[in-house]
Amino acid sequence: MVGAIFWLLSQIIHLLILAVIAAAVMSMLIAFGVANPRNQFVYTVDDFLTKLTEPILRPIRNFLPLLGNVDISPVIAILLLQALQMVLADVYGRLLVAGWAI
Repeated sequence: MVGAIFWLLSQIIHLLILAVIAAAVMSMLIAFGVANPRNQFVYTVDDFLTKLTEPILRPIRNFLPLLGNVDISPVIAILLLQALQMVLADVYGRLLVAGWAI
């Protein structure tokens, strides 16, 4: 049971990492004029990705200084999410060794 919970948390974090990457790519496609934000599908996908990733990226953007037009908050978010995955894996490993996770 504990293994399933840690697996689910790991998968959720992995999906968040993919969403951050997709949001960054979508933002670049819109900024370079490749994708038209007035298209209903593009708008819907962009809106969904923005609503999904903004709670993660907003605190990072508030903490980072302005770097002109370069937004490195997705990179920082991915690194933090991967660090969280490593911490969860370590906690699960320690629970296994201690005999608490079956």
